[in-house]
Amino acid sequence: MTDASPFRTAEQKEAERAAKRDAVLSAAARMFNERGFANTSLDDVAAQLGVSKRTIYHYYPTKDRVLLECLKKGLGQLLDAADEARSREGSGRDRLAYFLCRYAVITMDDFGRCVIRTGVEQLKSESMPEYREMKRGIDAAMGEFLHEAVKDGSVACENEKLAVFAMAGALNWPARWHDPDGALSKEEIAGQLVEFLMQGLSPRT
Repeated sequence: MTDASPFRTAEQKEAERAAKRDAVLSAAARMFNERGFANTSLDDVAAQLGVSKRTIYHYYPTKDRVLLECLKKGLGQLLDAADEARSREGSGRDRLAYFLCRYAVITMDDFGRCVIRTGVEQLKSESMPEYREMKRGIDAAMGEFLHEAVKDGSVACENEKLAVFAMAGALNWPARWHDPDGALSKEEIAGQLVEFLMQGLSPRT
């Protein structure tokens, strides 16, 4: 039996690099959420991780790129939630409620919160197209789920565009006031908010 090689494989090296990239983004997202993007430097992020700023630059060349990658993480989680909702059985109302709950929970986590609390206004113009393409996918998904629920009669809504704005507005606010150490969990807050919203969409008898 040969001894295991002391050298890392290409796969191990890439896994390590990916873990380090994710650590940078996680630290940055938390600091952007707590301090604000303008008040957070890459020096701050490096200090939080116990590394040099040069190490940060090895993975991300600018603070704008760090922000874009944080936003993409959050938007990617929301797009994944939309895919999960599409695959669920049940009525349109069931799929809509599932997506809204996942949306609310994600936007109370670090990357989703960054989407709401930092957002597009801080990005440089060259980063905007990538962000906007993903964001349109989220907006379209919410409208899609509502429309399907209206179509199958499981919800009632006369103005779908206004309803989407109202739902997104209501579900975005917890990203600003939710306290992770508070009495209610993310899931409990999301469930109660979505229950309120769905009651307003219930078919009239």
